[in-house]
Amino acid sequence: MGKPIEQWKCEINLLNKLVSLYEVFWKNPNHTSVEEAMSGCFLTIEDVKEAEARLHRFRSYIQHVFPETRGQNGMIESPLVEISRMKQAVEQFYGLDIPGRFFLKLDSHLPISGSIKARGGIYEVLKHAEELAVKHRLLSLEDDYSKLDSESFRKFFSQFSIAVGSTGNLGLSIGIISAKLGFQVTVHMSQDAKQWKKDLLRKHGVTVVEYQEDYSKAVEEGRKQALQDPTCYFIDDENSRHLFLGYAVAALRLQKQLENMNIKIDEDHPLFVYLPCGVGGGPGGVAFGLKMIYEDNVHCFFAEPTHSPCMLLGLVTGLHDQVSVQDFGIDNKTIADGLAVGRPSRFVGKLMEPLLSGSYTVSDEQLYRLLSMMIDEENIHLEPSALAGVYGPVSLIRKGQDYIHQQKLKDKIKNATHIMWATGGSMVPRDIIRQDYKKGKELLINWQ
Repeated sequence: MGKPIEQWKCEINLLNKLVSLYEVFWKNPNHTSVEEAMSGCFLTIEDVKEAEARLHRFRSYIQHVFPETRGQNGMIESPLVEISRMKQAVEQFYGLDIPGRFFLKLDSHLPISGSIKARGGIYEVLKHAEELAVKHRLLSLEDDYSKLDSESFRKFFSQFSIAVGSTGNLGLSIGIISAKLGFQVTVHMSQDAKQWKKDLLRKHGVTVVEYQEDYSKAVEEGRKQALQDPTCYFIDDENSRHLFLGYAVAALRLQKQLENMNIKIDEDHPLFVYLPCGVGGGPGGVAFGLKMIYEDNVHCFFAEPTHSPCMLLGLVTGLHDQVSVQDFGIDNKTIADGLAVGRPSRFVGKLMEPLLSGSYTVSDEQLYRLLSMMIDEENIHLEPSALAGVYGPVSLIRKGQDYIHQQKLKDKIKNATHIMWATGGSMVPRDIIRQDYKKGKELLINWQ
């Protein structure tokens, strides 16, 4: 890390709060205009549109093998819903007046694997499958891709393998789509991964390798497997451009949803987006896409558990993947298993450094409370990590007034649209949801 921990803590006061597991709000000092930030960027909106075009080619295949997508003609997309009752409940519980409207982006209900990872994970597998099939002259870009649903193609893909390291949701998306295509797929899972996710993957014919260590170890072992097998393709959640672009496609889809709902986004009608963050790929991709579309009129914030603030730690120190939460004595143990990551992606951290408005942390207790409130008020069932985004407006209004003033938003925030990204939850077994709900209700009662 270059310096002793105590020196870091003396130089950056925020680190003392992170180490003490306090909830914090961080205004990014490196945040700049999109025009300036993009001057040296190697990705553009055209890359995002290319990813969208590839997903469009696969729509006939997707609706063929996943009937639940037929209503959207094979498009893997989630609803955007207003949660006005939840807004009132949040304001009442936290004693705040939060200007603007609350919306929930239900990636928790994405088809196939029920989380935001259904975007990037499935996209990268499809890209790899397309490249293999085209290379071996079994497919052309003009073909009807539903032809991939055949024994001949499954036999072809069975010659190749795919590996990934995951805390759960990325493994689900990659495992399910890879097995459906015919690939031999192995998911290396950290000790944070829920048992039901491991069981579901095995049910789909996926090989699951379990580790007692955290996410970083699972990724490391996945890389090792891929290096030993020339037919193995490793999907690298920490460094993958393809995953990132698959996530970024969400911005194009969201733009259409907002237009269809007659929701205006401009200088006088700002958009605030709150994104639960683990290693960084999902939230980074979505935020990047949104900044390409709405430029300086969208304000993106990452949300992390108080026990796993790896991206914030990497950004604050400037060390990115050269620092872990464990280096600072933070245990990386949280109910938000999808966010239980000790070391962030350097690729995402460096790319988002000038584009990200800020970050905040949230305790497990808040996640439980918000989970119960979301069920009571909106009858929407989410996994705990997905509630990290819902805490965003609370953190912004309570601790982010400097940001609001700096961005000259004080008189405009009354016109704000707040979108909380619900990253997962629809596939969680009902008995586990009941347990989480009960825990949240107990915390709500004890708070009062």
